Amino acid sequence: MDKFIIDTSVVIERAITKLLKDKKISGEILIPKAVIAELEHQANSGKQTGIIGLEELQDLQNLKEAGKIDLAIIGTRPNLYQIHNAKQGGEIDALIHDLAYDNSAILITADKIQANAAKASGIQVEFITLKPSKEFKLASYFDNTTMSLHLKANVPPLAKKGKPGEWQLVEVDKKPLSSTEVEDIAKQVIELSRIDPEAFIEISRESSTVVQYQNYRIVIVKPPVADGWEITAVKPLKQLSLEEYNLQEELMARIKKQARGIIVAGETGSGKSTFSSALAVVYSKSGRIVKTVESPRDLVLPDNITQYSKSFTSSEEIHDILLLSRPDYIIFDEVRDTPDFKLFTDLRLSGSNCLGVLHAATPIDAVNRFIERLDVGLIPSVLDTIIFIDKGDISKVLTVRMTVKVPSGMTESDLGRPVVEVSDFFSGKCEFEIYSYGEQTVVIPVSQTKKVSSTINLATQQIETVMSRYVDKVRVEIIDDNKAVVYVPERDIPRVIGKQGVTVDKIEKELGIRIDVQELKKESDGYNTTFDIQERGANITIFVRPNAQLDIFVNDQFLFTAASSKRGEIRINKKSKLGYALLEALTEKKKIELRTA
Repeated sequence: MDKFIIDTSVVIERAITKLLKDKKISGEILIPKAVIAELEHQANSGKQTGIIGLEELQDLQNLKEAGKIDLAIIGTRPNLYQIHNAKQGGEIDALIHDLAYDNSAILITADKIQANAAKASGIQVEFITLKPSKEFKLASYFDNTTMSLHLKANVPPLAKKGKPGEWQLVEVDKKPLSSTEVEDIAKQVIELSRIDPEAFIEISRESSTVVQYQNYRIVIVKPPVADGWEITAVKPLKQLSLEEYNLQEELMARIKKQARGIIVAGETGSGKSTFSSALAVVYSKSGRIVKTVESPRDLVLPDNITQYSKSFTSSEEIHDILLLSRPDYIIFDEVRDTPDFKLFTDLRLSGSNCLGVLHAATPIDAVNRFIERLDVGLIPSVLDTIIFIDKGDISKVLTVRMTVKVPSGMTESDLGRPVVEVSDFFSGKCEFEIYSYGEQTVVIPVSQTKKVSSTINLATQQIETVMSRYVDKVRVEIIDDNKAVVYVPERDIPRVIGKQGVTVDKIEKELGIRIDVQELKKESDGYNTTFDIQERGANITIFVRPNAQLDIFVNDQFLFTAASSKRGEIRINKKSKLGYALLEALTEKKKIELRTA
């Protein structure tokens, strides 16, 4: 009668009971104590492989008690050193080899290295090529609209169906799953991940396991971390090309040629990874070497893009691999904790073109997450473009640059400092300023209030009235609540300032605002701007080019300064003093001119 000795690999895959059932082997089954010890160690460590293997051994014992097979447990129990070095040092494999040789037994294994080592020692080997025993259970819950599946013991199976930003949580089945059913599905996932060469157990901890199987990212959590068995499976609905995002030419040019530190941000399920995959494909097709850093590896990419996993190595090793292999673009999906931010920063400062994916509730939050881990002065060197994804589309694009200026809201010129400006890419308007204030780094929203308002007009008129006591010509520009620039002819500047600044101090006290006296340029210095002016309801509306700072003159007399809106409009209420003056000019057909301020 033949003797068969089994190793851990076939026990974990439950291959022996299958071989016996299919009558592919017959004879005495020998179980080394080393295999039992290794499975027990894995089970105590919370690994599903250990639990599955011990259940397989129990099934073999049941077959023995039923008189269907001959079974024996042989050998000695390995020590703690041999158990801990089972994988790296091959200590358990060596014990099994010795037992197979001493008992003239055929070694049954699914481990190719184990098989080759045994053959080298003169041992007869039966190598098993493993195949799935049944259909992938999780796949039956998915359809073309399923974004993610959520299974939990004693709860009906739930699924998110729809698309990013527009989905519903629905019950896939009315019947709740038992703890045993959820556990069986988890065991099948572990089994398939060991059989399929394209599947990976990305993370294996005592109470949690993350598996990447085909296009499915599967997270298994069990007690004591969770209050019951839980499985979450995510599968991308569709792989989009960059052309399907309908990007504007200027943004496409920046992404392809200018941006070197891109952050793709958004909330969970917003479509960040899908957009990043599309970018990676574009970079690859343009003749660039592209590599990714992922944990877990779930980006759907062509074979010519190498995907590295942080789960199987250290940040230092990934750093060395990337710098030595010199890729043109590095896709970092996703940047989660401080070591990730440190690795991303170091790769960028080393000169690599990097794209990082991270969770953020708003576009500026993507920058805030770097501020906690990076000196403010280095931020523009690490990230220059922020693309915020919402509901699968690009909702905001920000650019980051460093400048030296007085921050908005501050008035004293000696408060100038390095400031990081975060601006809207399309309009160019600065939306946030980041700078050091004392020992803190602050992020301040920049107010985009319109300069043309009734309050500013009244303030301008009041200042002009006071200044008319001293000069014949004056133009006033309100900077903020605390400061105004007063433009007067060069010959009148000494009179306005007064000896040792006495006169300007008096004016400032009267107005309650700081005055900066500057030369009024000749009218010919500005050039005329074409415009159209109409009466509309309670307003007089001037139509001109968008976002322009303009001086309005009537019969060559300066009237006021205004800024046009992004739609190219300047509106003045008819009942205001300025509105009355313009209405009178229109009625009497006086010459109205708009000149650049």
